Amino acid sequence: MKILAIQNRMGIGDTVIFLPYIKALSKKFNSPISLLVKNSSKANEYLFETNYIDEILILERDGENNDRHSGFYGSLKLIKDLKKYNFDKIFIFNSSLRFNLIARFLNIPEIYQYPLFTKNEQHITNTPKKFFKDKLDLEINEDPIIQINEKSVIETSKKFRIKDNELNILLGIGGSGPTKRIPSKTFFEVIEKILEIKKCNFFLATGKNSEEQIILNEILNSKFKNFCTPLDKFTIKEILPIIKSCDLSICNDSSFSHLSAALGVKTITLMADTPLIYGNYSSKMYPIIPDGEETVGHNTLGKDKINPQKIFNKFIEILN
Repeated sequence: MKILAIQNRMGIGDTVIFLPYIKALSKKFNSPISLLVKNSSKANEYLFETNYIDEILILERDGENNDRHSGFYGSLKLIKDLKKYNFDKIFIFNSSLRFNLIARFLNIPEIYQYPLFTKNEQHITNTPKKFFKDKLDLEINEDPIIQINEKSVIETSKKFRIKDNELNILLGIGGSGPTKRIPSKTFFEVIEKILEIKKCNFFLATGKNSEEQIILNEILNSKFKNFCTPLDKFTIKEILPIIKSCDLSICNDSSFSHLSAALGVKTITLMADTPLIYGNYSSKMYPIIPDGEETVGHNTLGKDKINPQKIFNKFIEILN
Protein backbone atom coordinates (compact mmCIF):
# COMPACT_ATOMS: atom_id res chain seq x y z
CA MET A 1 0.00 0.00 0.00
CA LYS A 2 1.28 3.47 -0.90
CA ILE A 3 0.24 6.31 1.40
CA LEU A 4 1.09 10.01 1.08
CA ALA A 5 0.89 12.56 3.89
CA ILE A 6 1.10 16.27 3.06
CA GLN A 7 2.49 18.57 5.75
CA ASN A 8 3.16 21.91 4.08
CA ARG A 9 4.06 24.08 7.06
CA MET A 10 7.44 25.78 6.87
CA GLY A 11 9.74 24.70 9.66
CA ILE A 12 11.51 21.78 11.29
CA GLY A 13 9.40 22.10 14.43
CA ASP A 14 6.15 21.94 12.49
CA THR A 15 7.23 18.69 10.83
CA VAL A 16 8.46 17.16 14.10
CA ILE A 17 5.15 17.96 15.84
CA PHE A 18 3.27 15.94 13.19
CA LEU A 19 5.43 12.80 13.53
CA PRO A 20 3.09 10.98 15.99
CA TYR A 21 0.34 11.17 13.37
CA ILE A 22 2.61 9.87 10.63
CA LYS A 23 3.69 7.01 12.89
CA ALA A 24 0.05 6.23 13.74
CA LEU A 25 -0.81 6.02 10.03
CA SER A 26 2.09 3.65 9.46
CA LYS A 27 0.91 1.41 12.31
CA LYS A 28 -2.76 1.59 11.28
CA PHE A 29 -2.15 0.54 7.68
CA ASN A 30 1.00 -1.52 8.27
CA SER A 31 2.95 0.54 5.76
CA PRO A 32 5.65 3.24 5.86
CA ILE A 33 4.37 6.69 4.90
CA SER A 34 5.66 8.98 2.17
CA LEU A 35 5.87 12.64 3.19
CA LEU A 36 5.39 15.70 1.01
CA VAL A 37 7.07 18.59 2.83
CA LYS A 38 8.70 21.90 2.00
CA ASN A 39 12.45 22.07 1.63
CA SER A 40 12.57 24.39 4.65
CA SER A 41 11.43 21.47 6.81
CA LYS A 42 14.86 19.87 6.18
CA ALA A 43 13.15 16.53 6.79
CA ASN A 44 15.79 14.61 4.81
CA GLU A 45 18.37 15.54 7.44
CA TYR A 46 16.64 13.98 10.44
CA LEU A 47 14.09 11.42 9.18
CA PHE A 48 16.43 9.35 7.02
CA GLU A 49 16.59 6.52 9.60
CA THR A 50 13.03 6.69 10.91
CA ASN A 51 11.44 3.39 9.93
CA TYR A 52 7.83 4.57 9.65
CA ILE A 53 8.86 7.01 6.90
CA ASP A 54 9.04 5.74 3.31
CA GLU A 55 10.10 8.52 0.95
CA ILE A 56 10.48 12.22 1.62
CA LEU A 57 9.18 14.22 -1.33
CA ILE A 58 9.88 17.93 -1.60
CA LEU A 59 7.17 20.51 -2.24
CA GLU A 60 9.10 23.18 -4.11
CA ARG A 61 6.97 26.05 -2.93
CA ASP A 62 8.64 28.10 -0.21
CA GLY A 63 7.02 31.42 -0.99
CA GLU A 64 8.73 32.41 -4.23
CA ASN A 65 6.49 32.88 -7.27
CA ASN A 66 9.02 31.16 -9.51
CA ASP A 67 9.26 28.01 -7.35
CA ARG A 68 8.65 24.84 -9.33
CA HIS A 69 5.34 24.02 -7.63
CA SER A 70 3.97 27.57 -7.31
CA GLY A 71 0.86 28.76 -9.11
CA PHE A 72 -1.37 26.97 -11.60
CA TYR A 73 1.44 25.54 -13.71
CA GLY A 74 3.27 24.54 -10.55
CA SER A 75 0.24 22.48 -9.53
CA LEU A 76 0.36 20.69 -12.87
CA LYS A 77 4.04 19.94 -12.33
CA LEU A 78 3.29 18.62 -8.83
CA ILE A 79 0.60 16.33 -10.24
CA LYS A 80 3.09 15.04 -12.80
CA ASP A 81 5.77 14.53 -10.12
CA LEU A 82 3.41 12.56 -7.84
CA LYS A 83 1.58 10.57 -10.51
CA LYS A 84 4.29 7.90 -10.80
CA TYR A 85 3.86 6.79 -7.17
CA ASN A 86 0.28 5.55 -7.57
CA PHE A 87 -0.75 6.39 -4.03
CA ASP A 88 -3.70 4.48 -2.57
CA LYS A 89 -4.44 6.96 0.21
CA ILE A 90 -3.60 10.57 0.92
CA PHE A 91 -3.75 12.48 4.20
CA ILE A 92 -3.72 16.26 3.81
CA PHE A 93 -2.85 18.13 7.01
CA ASN A 94 -4.37 21.42 5.84
CA SER A 95 -7.67 22.74 4.49
CA SER A 96 -6.38 23.78 1.06
CA LEU A 97 -8.68 23.33 -1.93
CA ARG A 98 -5.55 23.24 -4.10
CA PHE A 99 -4.28 20.02 -2.53
CA ASN A 100 -7.76 18.52 -2.59
CA LEU A 101 -7.96 19.09 -6.35
CA ILE A 102 -4.42 17.77 -6.86
CA ALA A 103 -5.37 14.56 -5.01
CA ARG A 104 -8.44 14.16 -7.24
CA PHE A 105 -6.41 14.70 -10.42
CA LEU A 106 -4.03 12.02 -9.15
CA ASN A 107 -7.02 9.64 -8.91
CA ILE A 108 -6.08 8.66 -5.35
CA PRO A 109 -8.93 6.38 -4.19
CA GLU A 110 -9.06 7.55 -0.56
CA ILE A 111 -8.64 11.22 0.35
CA TYR A 112 -8.54 12.34 3.98
CA GLN A 113 -8.24 16.06 4.69
CA TYR A 114 -8.97 18.75 7.25
CA PRO A 115 -12.31 20.48 6.54
CA LEU A 116 -11.90 22.88 3.63
CA PHE A 117 -11.55 26.66 4.18
CA THR A 118 -10.90 26.45 7.94
CA LYS A 119 -7.25 27.53 8.03
CA ASN A 120 -7.75 30.15 10.75
CA GLU A 121 -9.25 27.55 13.10
CA GLN A 122 -6.37 25.07 12.92
CA HIS A 123 -4.56 24.43 16.21
CA ILE A 124 -1.13 22.82 15.76
CA THR A 125 -1.97 19.74 17.89
CA ASN A 126 -5.70 19.78 18.67
CA THR A 127 -6.72 19.88 15.01
CA PRO A 128 -4.83 16.74 13.91
CA LYS A 129 -5.97 14.93 17.08
CA LYS A 130 -9.61 15.64 16.24
CA PHE A 131 -8.96 14.78 12.58
CA PHE A 132 -7.60 11.35 13.46
CA LYS A 133 -10.37 10.68 15.98
CA ASP A 134 -13.10 11.65 13.51
CA LYS A 135 -11.67 9.94 10.44
CA LEU A 136 -9.89 6.88 11.84
CA ASP A 137 -11.16 6.60 15.43
CA LEU A 138 -7.57 6.88 16.66
CA GLU A 139 -6.49 8.61 19.88
CA ILE A 140 -3.03 10.12 19.40
CA ASN A 141 -1.17 11.07 22.57
CA GLU A 142 2.41 9.98 21.83
CA ASP A 143 5.51 12.14 21.75
CA PRO A 144 7.25 12.69 18.41
CA ILE A 145 10.08 10.20 17.89
CA ILE A 146 13.09 10.52 15.60
CA GLN A 147 15.04 7.31 15.20
CA ILE A 148 18.81 7.27 14.90
CA ASN A 149 21.35 4.48 14.46
CA GLU A 150 23.09 3.60 17.73
CA LYS A 151 26.36 3.02 15.86
CA SER A 152 26.50 6.67 14.77
CA VAL A 153 25.93 7.77 18.36
CA ILE A 154 28.83 5.62 19.60
CA GLU A 155 31.15 6.85 16.83
CA THR A 156 30.21 10.48 17.50
CA SER A 157 30.79 10.07 21.23
CA LYS A 158 34.30 8.86 20.50
CA LYS A 159 34.98 11.64 18.00
CA PHE A 160 33.91 14.39 20.40
CA ARG A 161 35.28 12.61 23.49
CA ILE A 162 31.89 12.55 25.14
CA LYS A 163 32.31 10.74 28.45
CA ASP A 164 29.64 9.07 30.53
CA ASN A 165 31.13 10.37 33.77
CA GLU A 166 30.79 13.98 32.66
CA LEU A 167 27.65 16.00 32.07
CA ASN A 168 26.97 16.88 28.44
CA ILE A 169 24.43 19.56 27.63
CA LEU A 170 23.13 20.90 24.35
CA LEU A 171 22.61 24.67 24.39
CA GLY A 172 20.29 25.66 21.57
CA ILE A 173 21.26 29.31 21.47
CA GLY A 174 19.91 30.05 17.99
CA GLY A 175 16.39 30.83 16.87
CA SER A 176 14.40 31.59 13.74
CA GLY A 177 13.72 35.18 14.80
CA PRO A 178 15.41 37.85 16.92
CA THR A 179 12.62 37.87 19.52
CA LYS A 180 13.24 34.15 20.22
CA ARG A 181 16.99 34.47 20.86
CA ILE A 182 17.74 34.67 24.56
CA PRO A 183 20.72 37.01 25.30
CA SER A 184 24.13 35.46 25.91
CA LYS A 185 24.24 36.91 29.45
CA THR A 186 21.38 34.58 30.42
CA PHE A 187 23.34 31.58 29.18
CA PHE A 188 26.48 32.87 30.97
CA GLU A 189 24.66 32.75 34.31
CA VAL A 190 23.27 29.28 33.64
CA ILE A 191 26.66 27.90 32.54
CA GLU A 192 28.35 29.37 35.61
CA LYS A 193 25.77 27.92 37.99
CA ILE A 194 26.06 24.47 36.43
CA LEU A 195 29.87 24.45 36.44
CA GLU A 196 29.84 25.28 40.15
CA ILE A 197 28.29 21.90 40.92
CA LYS A 198 29.52 19.58 38.16
CA LYS A 199 32.06 19.34 35.34
CA CYS A 200 30.16 19.81 32.15
CA ASN A 201 30.58 20.08 28.38
CA PHE A 202 28.30 22.42 26.47
CA PHE A 203 27.51 21.93 22.78
CA LEU A 204 26.40 25.21 21.20
CA ALA A 205 23.76 24.70 18.51
CA THR A 206 22.98 27.64 16.27
CA GLY A 207 22.64 28.67 12.67
CA LYS A 208 24.78 30.94 10.54
CA ASN A 209 22.58 34.02 10.82
CA SER A 210 24.71 37.03 11.77
CA GLU A 211 22.77 37.74 14.98
CA GLU A 212 23.03 34.10 16.04
CA GLN A 213 26.75 34.19 15.34
CA ILE A 214 27.10 37.23 17.62
CA ILE A 215 25.61 35.26 20.53
CA LEU A 216 27.79 32.26 19.67
CA ASN A 217 30.97 34.34 19.58
CA GLU A 218 30.13 36.11 22.84
CA ILE A 219 30.01 32.72 24.54
CA LEU A 220 33.11 31.40 22.75
CA ASN A 221 35.07 34.51 23.72
CA SER A 222 34.06 34.28 27.37
CA LYS A 223 35.76 32.56 30.30
CA PHE A 224 33.64 29.50 29.52
CA LYS A 225 35.12 28.87 26.06
CA ASN A 226 37.07 25.77 27.14
CA PHE A 227 33.85 24.08 28.17
CA CYS A 228 32.04 24.85 24.90
CA THR A 229 31.99 23.21 21.47
CA PRO A 230 30.34 25.12 18.60
CA LEU A 231 28.20 23.11 16.17
CA ASP A 232 27.47 25.77 13.55
CA LYS A 233 29.84 24.15 11.02
CA PHE A 234 27.96 20.83 11.13
CA THR A 235 24.81 19.72 9.32
CA ILE A 236 21.70 18.68 11.21
CA LYS A 237 22.40 15.10 10.19
CA GLU A 238 25.84 15.33 11.84
CA ILE A 239 24.44 17.03 14.94
CA LEU A 240 21.73 14.44 15.66
CA PRO A 241 24.07 11.86 17.29
CA ILE A 242 25.65 14.64 19.35
CA ILE A 243 22.25 15.62 20.69
CA LYS A 244 21.43 11.98 21.38
CA SER A 245 24.67 11.73 23.41
CA CYS A 246 23.69 14.64 25.65
CA ASP A 247 22.18 14.25 29.10
CA LEU A 248 19.97 17.29 28.76
CA SER A 249 19.21 20.22 26.47
CA ILE A 250 18.53 23.88 27.18
CA CYS A 251 17.15 25.49 24.05
CA ASN A 252 15.52 28.62 22.76
CA ASP A 253 12.33 27.99 20.81
CA SER A 254 14.27 26.68 17.84
CA SER A 255 14.63 23.63 15.63
CA PHE A 256 17.05 22.15 18.16
CA SER A 257 14.45 22.07 20.94
CA HIS A 258 12.14 20.01 18.71
CA LEU A 259 14.90 17.70 17.50
CA SER A 260 16.26 17.21 21.01
CA ALA A 261 12.93 16.24 22.54
CA ALA A 262 12.12 13.93 19.60
CA LEU A 263 15.45 12.17 20.17
CA GLY A 264 14.34 11.43 23.72
CA VAL A 265 16.53 14.04 25.46
CA LYS A 266 14.92 16.01 28.28
CA THR A 267 14.75 19.56 26.98
CA ILE A 268 14.29 22.84 28.84
CA THR A 269 12.53 25.14 26.35
CA LEU A 270 12.98 28.89 26.72
CA MET A 271 9.71 30.37 25.48
CA ALA A 272 10.06 34.09 24.91
CA ASP A 273 7.76 34.97 22.04
CA THR A 274 5.92 31.91 20.70
CA PRO A 275 2.72 30.12 21.76
CA LEU A 276 3.49 27.82 24.68
CA ILE A 277 2.27 24.74 22.81
CA TYR A 278 5.52 24.78 20.77
CA GLY A 279 7.48 24.26 23.96
CA ASN A 280 5.34 21.80 25.90
CA TYR A 281 3.70 19.41 23.40
CA SER A 282 6.16 16.64 24.34
CA SER A 283 6.62 15.01 27.74
CA LYS A 284 10.37 15.57 27.19
CA MET A 285 9.87 19.36 27.20
CA TYR A 286 10.10 21.59 30.28
CA PRO A 287 9.13 25.18 29.38
CA ILE A 288 10.44 28.31 31.05
CA ILE A 289 8.38 31.44 30.41
CA PRO A 290 9.31 35.10 31.03
CA ASP A 291 9.04 36.48 34.56
CA GLY A 292 5.71 38.19 35.17
CA GLU A 293 3.85 36.18 32.53
CA GLU A 294 1.27 33.45 33.09
CA THR A 295 1.67 32.12 29.56
CA VAL A 296 3.45 33.12 26.37
CA GLY A 297 2.47 33.83 22.78
CA HIS A 298 3.34 35.92 19.77
CA ASN A 299 4.34 39.45 20.82
CA THR A 300 5.11 38.53 24.42
CA LEU A 301 8.60 39.85 23.65
CA GLY A 302 10.02 38.26 26.78
CA LYS A 303 13.56 37.26 25.83
CA ASP A 304 15.09 39.62 28.41
CA LYS A 305 12.77 38.30 31.14
CA ILE A 306 13.82 34.65 31.00
CA ASN A 307 15.20 34.07 34.48
CA PRO A 308 18.49 32.09 34.58
CA GLN A 309 17.77 30.97 38.14
CA LYS A 310 14.53 29.35 36.96
CA ILE A 311 16.46 27.55 34.22
CA PHE A 312 19.00 26.30 36.77
CA ASN A 313 16.27 25.21 39.18
CA LYS A 314 14.59 23.22 36.42
CA PHE A 315 17.97 21.75 35.48
CA ILE A 316 18.47 20.53 39.08
CA GLU A 317 14.94 19.15 39.19
CA ILE A 318 15.48 17.15 35.99
CA LEU A 319 18.96 16.00 37.05
CA ASN A 320 17.62 14.61 40.29
